[in-house]
Amino acid sequence: MKILYGVQGTGNGHIARARVMANAFSRRNDVDVDFVFTGRAENGYFDMEPFGNYRTFRGLTFVTSQGSVSKWQTIKSASLKLAYNDIQNLDLSGYDLLLNDFEPITAWAAKRQQLPSISISHQCAFNYPVPRQGESIIDRILTRYFAPCELQLGVHWYHFGHNIMPPFIEEKMDVEPSNQHVLVYLPFEELEDITRMLSSIPHFKFECFHPQIRENIKEGNIYWKRPSKTQFKESIKHCSGVIANGGFELSSECLQLGKKVLIKPLKGQYEQLSNMITLEKLGLCTSMMELNSASVEKWLREPNPEPIHFPDNPNILINWILSEEWDEPEIICQRLWNQVRFPESVHRRLLEMGA
Repeated sequence: MKILYGVQGTGNGHIARARVMANAFSRRNDVDVDFVFTGRAENGYFDMEPFGNYRTFRGLTFVTSQGSVSKWQTIKSASLKLAYNDIQNLDLSGYDLLLNDFEPITAWAAKRQQLPSISISHQCAFNYPVPRQGESIIDRILTRYFAPCELQLGVHWYHFGHNIMPPFIEEKMDVEPSNQHVLVYLPFEELEDITRMLSSIPHFKFECFHPQIRENIKEGNIYWKRPSKTQFKESIKHCSGVIANGGFELSSECLQLGKKVLIKPLKGQYEQLSNMITLEKLGLCTSMMELNSASVEKWLREPNPEPIHFPDNPNILINWILSEEWDEPEIICQRLWNQVRFPESVHRRLLEMGA
């Protein structure tokens, strides 16, 4: 089977999920996959070796400023004409299927050319009645029509009785994590604001990854690090906890590794607000709506949760995709959830939620 895989490149979570799939695809000889990324500048991607000769388009993305989505700047910077031309000119005649992770150019091109399409994304989970907060009518419309596909498979921390899959997480707990630092990943916040929050807690070491950092540098108790999958992987394994925005993929890694999480959601981003609400309901995170030193100090004293076991091998999903038995998605969802192992405390919370 010849597959095109469209990936939203705005955040690293979509890319991390696609990387797990790409590694699995590369070990097979019954499928050929090409990748397309949109949503950030071509020189803004890093550690992309698993994707081979991938292509990039500008696409459509959200613009953020000082920890909030700027709707005006988002509209102002959107090049709808360029996106329309890319959709019109993208030739999909050589493909049997589109896989899509909230990527609009390939999704609309597949719709136009009547190529079968399957969306596998966290955003698709919000097409179903899952916990949510702050969703506007515009958000609802964007979720459904930003990257339309024929089959919508959501990805979430629980299925809530719908066609939703668990995340695939490759990371495993280190045998002897050092727990000597806290990992901070707040890519939408200003460096000055992060510095102000963390420098007032000098007795803790913080490793901060940020897209504005070009060279690794130490400033007091803060170790600034440039984006790097390898360094990030080591940092999350050995950290005592993670401070982050409300992105789905990083939170999922923390749950698998049994790392406590302090979430500061991106303002104006209902998906991150909804993620925070879900994790709070499950007793799996602490939250703060503003960058706040007192909140960090209180959270630092909290224990780590028990880990959740999520699937780490997507070959069950790939086999189902290649079988073309797409009219029964509930079967593959159930197979994958059979591999998930929740701690007893999470089971109790799910019962309280009526899930």
